[in-house]
Amino acid sequence: MYISQLSLTSFRSYAQAEVHLVPGINVLVGPNGVGKTNIVESIGYLANLSSHRVSNDAPLLNFGAERALIRGTLHRGSQQTQLEVEITSGKINRARINRANPVRARDILGMVRTVLFAPEDLALIKGDPSNRRRFLDELLVTLRPVEAGTKTDYERIVKQRNALLKSIRGKSKLSTSQENTLQAWDLQLAACGARLMRGRLNVLALLRPYMQAAYADLADGAKNASAVYRSSLEGELEETSLPAQNLHALGQEEIQDLLLSAIESNRARELDRGISLFGPHRDDVVLTLGSAPAKGYASHGETWSFALALRLAAYRVFGDDDPRPGSGPILILDDVFAELDATRRNRLAHIVAGAEQVLVTAAVVEDVPEALKGHFFQVSPGQVVDA
Repeated sequence: MYISQLSLTSFRSYAQAEVHLVPGINVLVGPNGVGKTNIVESIGYLANLSSHRVSNDAPLLNFGAERALIRGTLHRGSQQTQLEVEITSGKINRARINRANPVRARDILGMVRTVLFAPEDLALIKGDPSNRRRFLDELLVTLRPVEAGTKTDYERIVKQRNALLKSIRGKSKLSTSQENTLQAWDLQLAACGARLMRGRLNVLALLRPYMQAAYADLADGAKNASAVYRSSLEGELEETSLPAQNLHALGQEEIQDLLLSAIESNRARELDRGISLFGPHRDDVVLTLGSAPAKGYASHGETWSFALALRLAAYRVFGDDDPRPGSGPILILDDVFAELDATRRNRLAHIVAGAEQVLVTAAVVEDVPEALKGHFFQVSPGQVVDA
């Protein structure tokens, strides 16, 4: 797939911008800080309804603007679709498909598929668990857009259940009403959490072999890369005599039962701390190189290779999910080549060069490998010019 025409209104540093992209390789060149990343960020937003740089939408609006518009013409196989997302400060975002009536923004999830490589990817290896949870959740939602509702529902349940736990924190005895309300939230958290966890486990199982192969290619196979889902339910698994690594073998209903059991048997702990201690919001993915954790032990080069391997694995998973010609994801390489040594730079370039559309940002042309020198755009403050 590819985006042919991109239009931005009041998005980031662009009051108005029109960019005519081409299939194949598109290279955006300009000094740091002129808005190259803003362009690729807008395409990522069409795919995920979120930014890889900030956690909320407010910074995406041009200073002083009340709303921003992203419009793109998507080509997927023989199909052409006009997509539009309106980002509104303090209100629910809306979308349009082929200029029809507005729909929920999440109704366009899964239509555009992107795989982004960016310096922020180092947080997948070095950062806290929320980065790795978000990585899995974004893949899950792109592959199965219906799970966007699962994720939203789960976040709402945890928030409201935590508010209840906080309000009754430290109480030695609960009223009947409080007990019934808490049990109702227990059931909802277990049901929705089990669905989200099962989805994450499925995605990780798809990723793992591609990740291992990609890391071996990028790092000459010096160490084996591994990824294991670490659940807050590990203690419960031990009590059932089921090894924690076999969590992936459980069905959704079995995970739901384990979640509910963990919640009920740890009621006193949760009431004492005033937070929900079990569920996918407490989970992590443990990444290892050889026998050591990647976090804290991997060198800078190994960390980059692992991050790139995760993104390349996502690219392969998307390809397996929809192998039809013209349906592969758009690859975005945002200022990554300046961070890589020559060997990794060239290996990555040759791996991704065959994608239907590749977007590359770089401060100078010399940072772009020969394999990725395609159609050039010169970026200056507030302006993108076909070069």
